[in-house]
Amino acid sequence: MEIRQAKPEEIENVRYQRVKAYEEHADALSKEHWQALKEAIMQEGDQGPDVNLLVAIKDDEIVGSVALFPAKTDAYEGYVDELDYPEIRMLAIEPKVRGKGVASALIDECVRITKEKGYSHIGLHTGEFMKGAITLYERYGFQRMPKYDFEPADDGIVVKAYALRI
Repeated sequence: MEIRQAKPEEIENVRYQRVKAYEEHADALSKEHWQALKEAIMQEGDQGPDVNLLVAIKDDEIVGSVALFPAKTDAYEGYVDELDYPEIRMLAIEPKVRGKGVASALIDECVRITKEKGYSHIGLHTGEFMKGAITLYERYGFQRMPKYDFEPADDGIVVKAYALRI
């Protein structure tokens, strides 16, 4: 498997792949919340200054992606203070390759880049309904940071904050 920066011509495909990967959670959300989540993961924030948009390639196919946002970025449109460390966002893995190390390879590359830039922590936010992702992050050693949680749609669904000392 190869982990590399997404090429410009791959970006639209990456965004649609995110929606496909996140669709399994649609039934856990209100119609309005699901629509807002889809819009958020399709936005062009992954093309912001110093954002690393990474893809995992296996057999010449993109099987996963993640965006690593730099520290001090308003990645959540004012819901969260700008954090002093980079943040993993929009990790999405093709359902057919889940459990085969793709997510771990993408997280490892985010950690490597973060260390290379001199940071001691890396963070992320994930919806409380994303049980598989939470299990993965906690197994990885990410610790809860409840003071950075937020509720974007005022519908009781919390986006949980995590950080990992690296």
